[in-house]
Amino acid sequence: MIKGIHHKGYHVVDMEKTLDFYCGKLGFERAFDLDTDEGDPWIVYVKVADQSFLEFFYDGSVEKKNQLNHICFVVDDIDGEAERIKEQGIPFVQEVSKGKDNNYQFWIQDPDGNYLEFMQLEPDSPQMNS
Repeated sequence: MIKGIHHKGYHVVDMEKTLDFYCGKLGFERAFDLDTDEGDPWIVYVKVADQSFLEFFYDGSVEKKNQLNHICFVVDDIDGEAERIKEQGIPFVQEVSKGKDNNYQFWIQDPDGNYLEFMQLEPDSPQMNS
């Protein structure tokens, strides 16, 4: 069952200006950062409310730039939700896997090619501790 919207992802050209706008001017809180496997900056999470984030991707830091612009739905049973989606005949862009943030996720696209992420939050994830 879908519980709500967890985050919205954005591709960012100038991270400092973005953080100044969202944190400095709008008053949101920089929650945590994730780096690539090579140790390069990858994502900055900004907390909007409890378990609600904006996800800012650095310019050129990942291969699938078109996937950066996405919406993420939080679910309570990732495998059950994946099975429900498969039963509808919707193809997966990415099967259920564990992300760098320790949460389980899978990805699909809507009929217009917009990316949708489904995520099950794990107790040891940074989102649960921010």
